[in-house]
Amino acid sequence: MTDRSYPHAGKALIKRYAKLQQKKYRDREGLFLAEGLRTVKELLHHIPDEDSLTALFVEPEQLPHLQPAECVKNRIFITSPDESSRLSGTSTAQGVVGVFRKPEITRDALSAEGGSFVIALDDVQDPGNVGTILRTAAWFGISALICGPGTADIYNPKAIRASAGSVFGVHHYGVDNLYAELEKMQQRDYTICCSSLEGNDFRTYQAWPEKIVLVIGNEANGIGREIMQLADRHVAIPGGKAEQGVESLNAAVSAAILMAMLRL
Repeated sequence: MTDRSYPHAGKALIKRYAKLQQKKYRDREGLFLAEGLRTVKELLHHIPDEDSLTALFVEPEQLPHLQPAECVKNRIFITSPDESSRLSGTSTAQGVVGVFRKPEITRDALSAEGGSFVIALDDVQDPGNVGTILRTAAWFGISALICGPGTADIYNPKAIRASAGSVFGVHHYGVDNLYAELEKMQQRDYTICCSSLEGNDFRTYQAWPEKIVLVIGNEANGIGREIMQLADRHVAIPGGKAEQGVESLNAAVSAAILMAMLRL
């Protein structure tokens, strides 16, 4: 592949899509940005259909590393390092930025498929944590990810980078009232399981129900009181034999350990 076959991105196009750094424009346009060769290639590999890619901005030296399908080659634009930086919002852009359409995923998809293991995020504010949890959920084949109020936008560029292109791999949706959503799921025979420092060692449970919602809370304050009271189980991750040198685990690390232990 060479840059002779592709048009150069104009200022208007760069200006339009650079706005997707902001959530209000992502919500309005139904689009999101993905930066980096690895992330973009992963997304291209898993896009539901060709219309999921709106545009692909590539610096010339990165073209040999891409192998896009013929159907999307008319959406490739050549960019300069300065233009890539404007799109990525960083001073050290990686030279590949994709503009993708958000998948249309709702809670109805979960109901139809009868997902058995769901992750719910209660005010998880770090987009890096949200993206890492999404990536881990995709690895373990988690049925869905529910984002409650206060949780970082799953389409935040930092979350997309941390997810390594997993956003098309897991059903996900947001809710305005996580307590009400969990209460409905409880009525559908889901066991609500909250990660908590004050919970029981997860190894003390001899068996786990078939349908589980694992709730992960805010990095500093944990899970809200109402949801903790609603929960059927509170679980903790035991530390090592030596005295712990930290107060708690990172939210994404906690989620990964519990997904591994409860899923396998």
